[in-house]
Amino acid sequence: MKNSQKLKVAIVCDWLTGIGGAERVVLELHKMFPDAPIYTSQYDLGRIDWFKDADVRTTWLQKLPNSLKKFLPIFRAWSFSHLDLSEYDLVISASGAEAKAVKTGPNTTHICYCHSPTHYYWIRYDEYLVHPGFPTGLNWLARLGLQLLVGPMKRWDFHAAQRPDVMIANSTHTQAMIKKYYDRDSVVVHPPVDIERFERSITSQRKGFVTAGRQTPYKRIDLAVAACTKLNLPLTVIGNGPDHGKLLKLAGPTITFETDALDEDVARYFQTAEAFIFPTNVEDFGVTPVEAMAAGTPVIAYHAGGPLDYIVPGKTGLFFEEQTVDSLVDALQALSKIKFDHKIIQQHSEQFSSKVFCNKMQNVIKQLH
Repeated sequence: MKNSQKLKVAIVCDWLTGIGGAERVVLELHKMFPDAPIYTSQYDLGRIDWFKDADVRTTWLQKLPNSLKKFLPIFRAWSFSHLDLSEYDLVISASGAEAKAVKTGPNTTHICYCHSPTHYYWIRYDEYLVHPGFPTGLNWLARLGLQLLVGPMKRWDFHAAQRPDVMIANSTHTQAMIKKYYDRDSVVVHPPVDIERFERSITSQRKGFVTAGRQTPYKRIDLAVAACTKLNLPLTVIGNGPDHGKLLKLAGPTITFETDALDEDVARYFQTAEAFIFPTNVEDFGVTPVEAMAAGTPVIAYHAGGPLDYIVPGKTGLFFEEQTVDSLVDALQALSKIKFDHKIIQQHSEQFSSKVFCNKMQNVIKQLH
């Protein structure tokens, strides 16, 4: 392969219709290769303005409303699998769905940065059947479509995952899932976290707990609300989502909801909290807890998935063993007996910085020479 600075590079991602951890990966890849076009199914400049200076090239799906994104897996599969990028020396797909299926030629190296094997076919199929997340009145249709199509789409997704030359996993958990579902080996490069946004002079004056994220069933924010209510502990819940009404009914007087917090507000909450609670079902990685660590804040997380890569019990946080209120209550009570060094927690987060991500990605590319 040529010197990485002389490569003709293309970046591919599933969609660019909002801001999240997957989009930050694309942003850092864009910074590494600013001249590389970004191929994606749909792009909403109004909802994500990070790529105003980039050459973003969308598929014909761009003509459809972003609100239909969940309806489009089959069309994305067809579109990406027919996207021929064989003119490039290096193709980097950042994908947790269909973008990994792009066509490349014998002289192209295709690296797939895999966020996860596609959730709605493999890891969270049962959850999607129960909670498809479609507009009211259409969930029955989504369930029927998923049941009818999951077999052939699993086969398609498996074959699509064989196309990249190299697979990169965003965590050791994802690495195991790639092996399990795609029968492929992979290397781990943790995703970039904007730790600078949360760093500041560390304070030991902390009070209360915080949790954040989209309020959906699998995030299990209800556990944090119920546990803090039971212990009469102050908890700030940042975010919104379909479970918001349920959480309001569950919450006691010590629970505060912030549905429209600004970025600076989120940083302040993280910087002044006693701990961040991350009760979600098995998460591929989980950027938000690392952001809390960048603020020097310990994390209490369910003992599975991505947090296994960054929580050191008693040093950067604690695990709870079962997704029950009582198990989380035990962890909260144990936390009160530990004196955490907030500076050490912040230093621990630095291994997940954007700079580290870029260095590791460049090392992967150099090894392909």
